[in-house]
Amino acid sequence: MISKTFEAVLFDMDGTLVDTEPYWLEAETALMARFGYTWSKDDQRHCLGGPLPRVGDYMHSLVGVNDGTFFMNELIAGVEELFQRGIIFMPGARELLAEIHEAGIPLALVSASPRTLVNATLNSLAGNTFQVSVSSHDVTKSKPDPEPYIKAASMLGVDIANCLVLEDSIVGITSAQASGALTLAIPHIVEVAEHPRTIVLESLSHLDLKTLTHMFYDLLPERMIS
Repeated sequence: MISKTFEAVLFDMDGTLVDTEPYWLEAETALMARFGYTWSKDDQRHCLGGPLPRVGDYMHSLVGVNDGTFFMNELIAGVEELFQRGIIFMPGARELLAEIHEAGIPLALVSASPRTLVNATLNSLAGNTFQVSVSSHDVTKSKPDPEPYIKAASMLGVDIANCLVLEDSIVGITSAQASGALTLAIPHIVEVAEHPRTIVLESLSHLDLKTLTHMFYDLLPERMIS
């Protein structure tokens, strides 16, 4: 039995909980191809984690037509269409999520994606797994600003300093670290700098709640609660 654990666990969505990055890449590639531009790995890396207005502005800067809002809206529409194929969870994510939920630890889904895509993910889960969710439409400043994670903790009524955030992108990791939360980074095509409140893993596969808790308890025992 775990005697010390987190007040809440806050999951990023794209690339952490669900494997939507291939959908974003496909939609980005198709959208830019309409304007004669070949979307590259460097472009993908630059845009990983959003926020979407930044991605839209970046696309506009590459081709010089329409504006950032046009590209953002077209990209969202493309990803929504691809979501109809079904949502695939990242390795180990659904199992870990279920264990955290069964342990009675509050959960929040915190994303830089719009509400429509967040709701699509929530609808793919049985029951009320997440007590709260925060989308890009629910904050004044999206990631990398810490507002989304601070807002989620506030909605749950917990101290963000005793929360664990799971993130995969530099944008999201920066948001989580700035919020004051403990951070588990599962980076995708990016490198994460060392940080005293961050642990980096390659995958959530075969990771259980007990192991996860002790990793952070050993790192920062004074921040864990009984």
